[in-house]
Amino acid sequence: MRSAVGEHWVTVPLPDDRAIEVVVQGAEDGSLLIFHHGSPGSAQPFEPWHAAAADRGIQIAFPSRAGFGGSTRQEGRTVASAAADAAALADHLGRETFLTAGWSGGGPHALACAALLPDRVRAATSVAGIAPYDAEGLDWTGGMGEDNRFEYPLAASDPAALLEWMEPQTEPMQQIEPDEWVRRLSSLMSDVDARSVTGAFGEYLAGSYRSAFRDGPWGWYDDDLAFVGDWGFDVADIGVPVSVWQGREDLFVPITHGEWLAAHIHGAEAHLRPEHGHLSLGVGAFDEILDDLLEAGGLAATTIDA
Repeated sequence: MRSAVGEHWVTVPLPDDRAIEVVVQGAEDGSLLIFHHGSPGSAQPFEPWHAAAADRGIQIAFPSRAGFGGSTRQEGRTVASAAADAAALADHLGRETFLTAGWSGGGPHALACAALLPDRVRAATSVAGIAPYDAEGLDWTGGMGEDNRFEYPLAASDPAALLEWMEPQTEPMQQIEPDEWVRRLSSLMSDVDARSVTGAFGEYLAGSYRSAFRDGPWGWYDDDLAFVGDWGFDVADIGVPVSVWQGREDLFVPITHGEWLAAHIHGAEAHLRPEHGHLSLGVGAFDEILDDLLEAGGLAATTIDA
């Protein structure tokens, strides 16, 4: 029997003198799941995810990626860089193996762990995650909302102009509220996603943004450059079980990205949901995603003490 615990924060020191902040929720000493947040974003506790993890005997750790929240910036990082940070986090928590998942911009970082830590990652999941920018045969920005069709090509063509565009947005993001969050991202909001940004989930999203920008735009900037650059690994080389979840109503990351990933990751299991968008998928299918991860990783849900 495992015990459920409330969230707690840890700071993980890294060999290069950086540190990452992490919020840990779910079951005490349960099967470890390292969950990579979207971009921009940061580690934030969320009670429904805590309850879902605890119910299954999962301890879920949310690190803020380098440059976001209280995590030290790592200038010039690639997508692959996240694997070493995840390994250090698992070591800090005393775990040899773990599950990993990433939502949106976190998806590539979960895949990096799967590719580069095959002896430690039992299974990985990309939830509404992007494909490589140079993905052969994929119209990368096709079907995206206007904001993303502008942002990522700018990152690929003119990093200085990207930073100039990002910097004025930093201070407003540090104080953003849920209704403003929806308004700022209106070009990316399908109807199903707009309806999902209410109550506790809306507060979670806004809180994630407020914390993400506490030290400026650097996490966001470094993420964008990493996404449009060489990821540092080939998704075709991933050998651990991978599931790809994507919604057809997604204007942030269109379903074509999920279809491409599922076709190019050996043995990947595709969960392509016509009823979901970008946000509704992550919050509405979270229980299913956890169950799928446990099964793929050869782990059983564990009953916990109340």
